[in-house]
Amino acid sequence: MKDILKNISNPVFDIIKNEANATKTEVYLVGGYVRDLIMKRDNTDIDIVCIGNGIDLAKNTAGAINKKIKVSIYKRFGTAHFNWKGIDYEFVGARKESYSKDSRKPNVIAGTIEDDQNRRDFTINAMGISLNENNYGNLIDPFDGIKDIKEKILQTPLDPDITFSDDPLRMIRAIRFASQLSFTISENTFNGIKRNVERINIVSQERITDELQKIMASPKPSVGLKLLFDSGLLKIIFPELHALQG
Repeated sequence: MKDILKNISNPVFDIIKNEANATKTEVYLVGGYVRDLIMKRDNTDIDIVCIGNGIDLAKNTAGAINKKIKVSIYKRFGTAHFNWKGIDYEFVGARKESYSKDSRKPNVIAGTIEDDQNRRDFTINAMGISLNENNYGNLIDPFDGIKDIKEKILQTPLDPDITFSDDPLRMIRAIRFASQLSFTISENTFNGIKRNVERINIVSQERITDELQKIMASPKPSVGLKLLFDSGLLKIIFPELHALQG
């Protein structure tokens, strides 16, 4: 799909393109913003991935917009963030991740755009849009996320056992997205959740509670609660509520 940005009026995208082009850096819009753009949903959180130094690209972009913009830098994660006119822009270098069994915090090394898309949680979040001069606005969709959006299917880009074992919070995120977007979790992906429920024990209560609150704020929270029950997650993360069944 080409020229997906042709009807989008955001001068910051052109500035990012120019700043990246000046340093011969590949750069892409990724994640939830791309998904919501295709679904025609509002999203003021814009994630930008570049093949190179995301912090430098963020500083250069902010300086080109307005030298008074404050850029927040998180060196440990290699990310940088600024807000401009009510929109949050977060920049990061493309990366490849590996995980240990007892932590959802990855070991990170620099990677390609393909590596970055492979590490995404779901196909609908693994799409990118080029901000490069030679193919500006082109959609990069290696896992057919467009098709899954049309069919309202939620599934992992890679083996769900790997996706959920690496970061078990993704299991609750799958249920949250299903509840928020009225999507169906694919059988293969849901079976992956059921096989990996015990992995949720390495996730902090704070992160679990945040996802639960988002489920409860969704249009039909009963959908999320039933999926939590059927998957076996509810018994682990909220045993008191699980005991009320029936």
